[in-house]
Amino acid sequence: MKHKIILFVLIASVVVSCKEPQARRPKQHGTTNFYKEVLKENKKLNALEKKRLEEWVAKDTVKEYKTSPNGFWYTYITKDTLNSNSPQFEDLVILSYNIADLNGDILYETKERSYKVDKEDFIPALQDGIKLMKKGETITFVIPSYRAFGVTGDGNKIAVNQPIQSTVTLIDIKSKKEE
Repeated sequence: MKHKIILFVLIASVVVSCKEPQARRPKQHGTTNFYKEVLKENKKLNALEKKRLEEWVAKDTVKEYKTSPNGFWYTYITKDTLNSNSPQFEDLVILSYNIADLNGDILYETKERSYKVDKEDFIPALQDGIKLMKKGETITFVIPSYRAFGVTGDGNKIAVNQPIQSTVTLIDIKSKKEE
């Protein structure tokens, strides 16, 4: 009797194991919904930050800020009303700039650098802001985090989602045509 049971189990296991394996369907992880949710939350955070910055700009009664359609605010420290040349695509500009938090605490001291307009990586808002400037002008830009260093910060002095301000002086413009 024992042998019959063992034989039966053995034959049953052979029959069951000889079946063709069935492919499993891949799991649905729902990444599309996850990204939609993240995007939705980021839009809410950006709207709150924009409102906070608008209030901050309005409180500064000493300076007159203009709103850029590119998502930042700026005020002239030194304005040139005679010169009409602004940097164009691929022009090489020499500028000096610093980066501060909204309390005015300097995060990065003023440094000079060259920048090829729209051809090099730079702070996104300043890429647009430089094109508003003329040689010799100085402008302070108030930049929301999503137009500066975003959700990562810079890994050093600029925190995650931190708005900044930057004072930029356009020292020289070397036109692409001159090269």
